[in-house]
Amino acid sequence: MLMRKVPGFVPASPWGLRLPQKFLFLLFLSGLVTLCFGALFLLPNSSRLKRLFLAPRTQQPGVELVAEVAGRAQGREQESPRNPAPAAPARGEDDPGGQTGARRRKAKAKAKGWPRRTHPTRPREEATAARSGGIADPGPREGSGRFSFDFSAFRSRLHHPVLGTRVDESQEPQSLVRTQREKVKEMMQFAWQSYKRYAMGKNELRPLTKDGYEGNMFGGLSGATVIDSLDTLYLMELKEEFQEAKAWVEESFHLNVSGEASLFEVNIRYIGGLLSAFYLTGEEVFRVKAIKLGEKLLPAFNTPTGIPKGVVNFKSGSNRSWGWAMAGSSSILAEFGSLHLEFLHLSELSGNQVFAEKVKNIRKVLRKIDKPFGLYPNFLSPVSGNWMQHHVSIGGLGDSFYEYLIKSWLMSAKTDTEAKDMYYEALEAIETHLLNVSPGGLTYIAEWRGGILDHKMGHLACFSGGMISLGADDAKEEKRAYYRELAAQITKTCHESYTRSDTKLGPEAFWFNSGREAVATQLSESYYILRPEVVESYMYLWRQTHNPIYREWGWEVVMALEKYCRTEGGFSGIQDVYSSLPNHDNKQQTFFLAETLKYLYLLFSEDDMLSLEDWVFNTEAHPLPVNHSDSSTRAGGQ
Repeated sequence: MLMRKVPGFVPASPWGLRLPQKFLFLLFLSGLVTLCFGALFLLPNSSRLKRLFLAPRTQQPGVELVAEVAGRAQGREQESPRNPAPAAPARGEDDPGGQTGARRRKAKAKAKGWPRRTHPTRPREEATAARSGGIADPGPREGSGRFSFDFSAFRSRLHHPVLGTRVDESQEPQSLVRTQREKVKEMMQFAWQSYKRYAMGKNELRPLTKDGYEGNMFGGLSGATVIDSLDTLYLMELKEEFQEAKAWVEESFHLNVSGEASLFEVNIRYIGGLLSAFYLTGEEVFRVKAIKLGEKLLPAFNTPTGIPKGVVNFKSGSNRSWGWAMAGSSSILAEFGSLHLEFLHLSELSGNQVFAEKVKNIRKVLRKIDKPFGLYPNFLSPVSGNWMQHHVSIGGLGDSFYEYLIKSWLMSAKTDTEAKDMYYEALEAIETHLLNVSPGGLTYIAEWRGGILDHKMGHLACFSGGMISLGADDAKEEKRAYYRELAAQITKTCHESYTRSDTKLGPEAFWFNSGREAVATQLSESYYILRPEVVESYMYLWRQTHNPIYREWGWEVVMALEKYCRTEGGFSGIQDVYSSLPNHDNKQQTFFLAETLKYLYLLFSEDDMLSLEDWVFNTEAHPLPVNHSDSSTRAGGQ
């Protein structure tokens, strides 16, 4: 239909508006937009909004523009050291569930153009790659987005699968050793389920009273049994139990505690357990919490010499020595000497070299100080750097210092020659001044008090058979066979301390005097608290020799634990190994799950499971990887 043009007629718009109305509407709309943009620039803290709309003043487009913006942001952070970016909260701490921290890290990574990291268990996590040039910042950078650990590259360098070469058990005959291994696995499952049922989240289980125990060594930290059990559960493929432990770490393991803690115990149990759990699984929660906890231990090193004191206050950051250690004036050799493995890995996983620097300084002090007859006394002043008493022991107070020397050499892929030299020098001094053979032909390492020998060994000293075996191959060629035999003889002596008891479990200490050999001489030394050192040596000697006697001896321990230490509510230590009806001490020690059961399981497993080519065990039996590459595993190839 033809629309005729009539004078004064204005056709309607498609919106049903005439032209004057359309003009007024557009005028109103433009005013509203202008008002909104004006308000945007007047709002408080509007700089973030300005960056959404205003391009940087640059003529360089594309990638060069992104690089320039990232460079300016990095420069601002370097210029403001007094106000560093806060670490993203770990899940289960300030941000339960971890979502806020994850969003912040993701936003930072995206803004700076950082690459996405591929992760075998958390593919959605953003990478926190190293800064330009691939050089990691030595300062604390956990959660700040400046550092990345290439877990896939690390795993590719292992010589053997973590869990060893797997076989189809349905096709494998039910051999004796498989039956023995499965029995140890069942014991671990029972110990864990008992803990979970009666004491989950507490530090230790009390199996007789069926409740939990906190203790006062950990400064308010909880869940010591959980952390100590992580790698054992993983190793034994107790998958459901491992997931329970991991979930507890994610949701309930809080670090905002304020008590006094043992530097040594927190390091070997908590940090060692978290580090090994990360290296076995790649789960980021373990790495994050290990580093944060390591930072909380650093105030212990605030001394004139840099030798740490034994106790650190998590609230005040103060430190002190144990009151019983020379009237509170000394640090303990085994404590400050058993930090090296974990602290090097804290630096490796964080990019913060302060951890490595702290333990390297300990080495420096020990190398410089005079040592009586080449021996290392157990007490050292962290103020003066002088020995406080000439008591030498390869058992309690001294033990793991020597262990960490040879293991530092091995963990460095045999490049830490300082550790190697210190170890063999110390071992030769021990041979000269402490090593003895009893009238009955038992080889033992006595304790030395200013030249006078106590002819006894502690259960803790029984780790030394395994240690000497572990280091035999790298000794001087003419001494290698001697050290292998020495390791076997010491381990035999420790086995004798077991067989000479009614329970076939060894006492806390045993003597060689008055015609009595390898037995405790008083009730106060007759207890057994589920200690691992003897079976630890069995495991190392088995791997070095494949002599079936070590598996036979290990099975004897399994049977004795089942008969005398297993209770309805878990495993318990006993108060007298010389009584066939022993009283229980009502404590399932964390190290029973971390060490005793793990070493027994490995004893009945193939050698490529946690192969000694790839791993060293800290003194709590937590596996830490050997550095197989001269180049670090840090991002950027550093």
